[in-house]
Amino acid sequence: MRKLAITSLILILNLPLLFSGNLLHNNYLRKGMSLNGRWHYIVDMYETGYYNYRWQPHDGSENPGAGAFYLNMKPKDKMDLVEYDFDASPSMLVPGDWNSQEEKLFYYEGTLWYKKSFDVDDYDNSKRYYLHFGAVNYRADVYVNGKKLGTHKGGFTPFNFEMTHVLRAKDNFVVVRVDNKRAADEVPTLNTDWWNYGGITRDVTVYALSKTFIEDYSIQLDKENNKLLKGYIQLNGKENANAKVHVKIPELKINKGFTSNANGKVEVSIPVRKLDYWSDTNPKLYEVNIESDSDAITDKIGFRQISTQGSDILLNGDKVFLKGICIHEENVMRGGRAYSMEDAKILLGWAKELGCNFVRLAHYPHNENMVRLADELGLLVWEENPVYWTIQWDNTETYKKAETQLKELISRDKNRASVIIWSMANETPQSNARFEFLSKLAETTRRLDDTRLISAALEDHGKQENPNSMVVEDKFADVVDVLSFNQYYGWYGGDIENIKNIRWEIDMDKPIIISEFGAGALQGFHADSLTRWSEEFQDLLYRETLPTLAKIPQLSGITPWILADFRSPRRMLIPYQNGWNRKGLISETGNRKKAFFTLQKFYSELGESE
Repeated sequence: MRKLAITSLILILNLPLLFSGNLLHNNYLRKGMSLNGRWHYIVDMYETGYYNYRWQPHDGSENPGAGAFYLNMKPKDKMDLVEYDFDASPSMLVPGDWNSQEEKLFYYEGTLWYKKSFDVDDYDNSKRYYLHFGAVNYRADVYVNGKKLGTHKGGFTPFNFEMTHVLRAKDNFVVVRVDNKRAADEVPTLNTDWWNYGGITRDVTVYALSKTFIEDYSIQLDKENNKLLKGYIQLNGKENANAKVHVKIPELKINKGFTSNANGKVEVSIPVRKLDYWSDTNPKLYEVNIESDSDAITDKIGFRQISTQGSDILLNGDKVFLKGICIHEENVMRGGRAYSMEDAKILLGWAKELGCNFVRLAHYPHNENMVRLADELGLLVWEENPVYWTIQWDNTETYKKAETQLKELISRDKNRASVIIWSMANETPQSNARFEFLSKLAETTRRLDDTRLISAALEDHGKQENPNSMVVEDKFADVVDVLSFNQYYGWYGGDIENIKNIRWEIDMDKPIIISEFGAGALQGFHADSLTRWSEEFQDLLYRETLPTLAKIPQLSGITPWILADFRSPRRMLIPYQNGWNRKGLISETGNRKKAFFTLQKFYSELGESE
């Protein structure tokens, strides 16, 4: 049985509870019972198991009948009609996407039902039981023992439901309806440039908790005072008021007691004399123990400050240049969505090999393994909300979906030292509605976490009177802490041999990150440097672009697009693309392209000059 545990700590001053009552936060390091493994599944293209023939949801009826898949019914006798059978159906691995596990489902977008039977070892009816999902893409309807626990939307963020009221010691079953159909009013929307992997794509875990437990916590370095740890602890349960809570950091000889208020919340403030600050060159993590009368959790937390001063990004008060790379959450070697710590080690190991101290996790929240490992490796991280290209800016429900996913991301990773930037969006077209939408997201983010920086991947363009002069004309640039933009001169327009003549006219006194640039190349295809799709062409673009970008006075970092080739249905050109975005520096077979070594050399020489 796999043991899981409860998450991290880094800091958020006066962060309010993101959710009411029964949501379990910071669960990564908490011991739990894994439900990973093989689950039976039924493909339900017509959604027969969810709707009756009048197109009414079965789970909204008092008498749903045998057609409701979540009941997991068996015929009572040889004449009883039940037109499905999970136990006779095929199985697939969870976590994992269905596209890469079953050839017939490679292009499938729709509804698929999962079912897993389980017993609860050491079942204790004095405990509270939670069912936690790392992520399900996109909509998940969750049922245990025939009772609906709830619905979650959002393909890349964690969620859980309490199931104490329906659980028993033996013969339990969980059924999950997963629907990954794209829709115009969802986040992301219909149009993206990555594969829409469907399924239960991250860990599934059962947690047994005390009647009153530690629901959430944040402990981090105060953004103004580097000798003060601040944060909060939230208890959940009927006896959460006036409860004793201790914070212990053995290495710092800290053992401080607190008392919760009437709402079960503790405001934490702990002076420290000497700290070994977390950084990209010194990824120091402290063991932090939080204990109440009925619960205890342990986390590994780094303490650091991140800020800006004019056009500089400051880490613990010192200027830092972000030598980065963009990453999609795919294991190209195996194929499919990345989900394991082993996957994270491959991706972040490649980034370290490049010489990176920074990664942009595009274009959605990646697995928690990625930021956990980044904490250990000393990689600074940009995390992004999946507000991508064009969504329904005027739709209030769409905004709520975007805000919910952003809140879930911040809640999960608020204690990670590696995370320094929250990104609101990528390449979104300008309008007043879009500006209001993104500004509200930024306002929400600052309210929840005022200790990190805010950015978004914007776009540049050439001036009409002088195409060699590039500008960023976007009202949202005034809102962000770090001005970031994608630029593809030499690939999407512009002469690659003219890159050396390009200059950016930016009069804002803010740090600049070039959040994307690059060119496609089929690994192994060699030609002269002016032949598109060749490794030589991609390499030439890097060799021309890097020194040109370095001339931007406010430049504080770059994240070229992208670490590795990734699947995209938009990329159809045969033989070069064949369903892959080829802008990776590493192929889907793990082979480095010529531009990989050019960027590696640039970062190495940049480090020598610092």
